[in-house]
Amino acid sequence: MTALYRETAEYAPVKEELKPFEAEIHRLVHAIYDPSQLAALYSDGNETKINENPLNERFYKEEFQKLWTTINHKYAYTVDFQSEELIQKAIAHINSELYVSRLQYTVTAGSQAEQITADQVKEGSSFFAAKTRTETLRTAPQSSLRYDLIGAVAKGTVLTRRTVAAVLQGIDASRFALYRQNPEEFIAKVIRLINEQKATMIVEHIRYDALEGRYDSDIFTAEAHKVPLDMAFKAKKAIQDYVFTDGSAEKSVERRFAEEMDKAEEVKIYAKLPKGFQIPTPVGNYTPDWAIVFREGSVKHIYFIAETKGSMSSLDLRPIEKAKISCAKRLFEKLSNGSVHYDHVDSYEELQKMISC
Repeated sequence: MTALYRETAEYAPVKEELKPFEAEIHRLVHAIYDPSQLAALYSDGNETKINENPLNERFYKEEFQKLWTTINHKYAYTVDFQSEELIQKAIAHINSELYVSRLQYTVTAGSQAEQITADQVKEGSSFFAAKTRTETLRTAPQSSLRYDLIGAVAKGTVLTRRTVAAVLQGIDASRFALYRQNPEEFIAKVIRLINEQKATMIVEHIRYDALEGRYDSDIFTAEAHKVPLDMAFKAKKAIQDYVFTDGSAEKSVERRFAEEMDKAEEVKIYAKLPKGFQIPTPVGNYTPDWAIVFREGSVKHIYFIAETKGSMSSLDLRPIEKAKISCAKRLFEKLSNGSVHYDHVDSYEELQKMISC
């Protein structure tokens, strides 16, 4: 670093063998005075890589646009049922199903070697003969933390405080006593059990109305996928070149479903619906898996919205899952006047049985 550089900011010529790296060398030298120059020399290797997966020409085809404009409304629902009926069902369900585990703690004991090195400490090998034992608290722990039991359950169930209070007052004393031994688990499980009963009641009483707003096509590309493109399914009939399926298994239910659709002659275009496409229900928002356009004349339902599940048995679905699926059926029946069919399937073969002429 010379006085001339400080005055003129001109670099001395580099050796011939360093010419290919001249710009980087000059930037590195300049960083002595301006550290911001280093930003261009490195990147965060742990930064999430965003996969570009734009919409292709199949999205704009008339057949898919007809399906998309039919389903891409935003909706609101109303549900009208008697609170007393829900209170009695929730009380019975909690008395039958509520179990709360006692708090436990684990004690780990070991001996440290007489002579240790820094590497052993770093590797965690300076202790040996470690033993653990787990104990259960037999008495309720004393805590200064105060819980708003009614408020927490009301928030988790979207019910009024009065309704929640009536449920908690109605359950057996032995069940309510479980609150003291593990308050957080008690609250979480009571919320789940009440929501399960609410889920079984809402389907018959729910009504959907379309709002003025619609979903924009940007929701298909806004979703960031951490899975690299080479692990996604390279599709030939989807509205995007790559389909990112759920499930960690290499051949998950969704992955097999996508592969079968791509090979099926009767399938014209399909889309994996993004998480941004949501159907509101009283037990949480719901996103169906697939929007499918079949070739006209080959099936009895040209437009199909499908939910892929590992089992077709309703006994294998949780009450809240069943309620969301049932709400979606009611919605699609209304908005399409029968032109869009919806159901849940466990394979493309099962879907074929539903759509066969």
